[in-house]
Amino acid sequence: MLNHHVAARADVKGVDFDCLDLISIHGPLSPGALAKVSGLHPATLTGILDRLENGGWIARERDAADRRAVVVRVLPDRNAEVLALYAGMNDRFDAICAEYGDAELSTIAGFLQKVHEAGAAATDELGAT
Repeated sequence: MLNHHVAARADVKGVDFDCLDLISIHGPLSPGALAKVSGLHPATLTGILDRLENGGWIARERDAADRRAVVVRVLPDRNAEVLALYAGMNDRFDAICAEYGDAELSTIAGFLQKVHEAGAAATDELGAT
């Protein structure tokens, strides 16, 4: 729900915001690669990328190695806007983390990494069928 509210405050559709996040994590990347990581049809992505580009969130650029190819990258000027919308959550996370020592935080981080890997593996398995 937090991401939904952040997207609404940023005046970005939910699926567009999800794609923006994926570009931020994996980018710069081609629209085809974004289709793969998002699970969305390339034709659907065209509209999403158009809206994100028109909103000043991303730029489409020609790949330096292959001028026929296009890559999509997040425009850093808008990052501060999104980070400000997550400030309340980040402040709460900081307060929670302050209650734990370094060894405990290391254990928690290890646990979360394993949970992430398990979720990614399950996602890959479902996507392969």
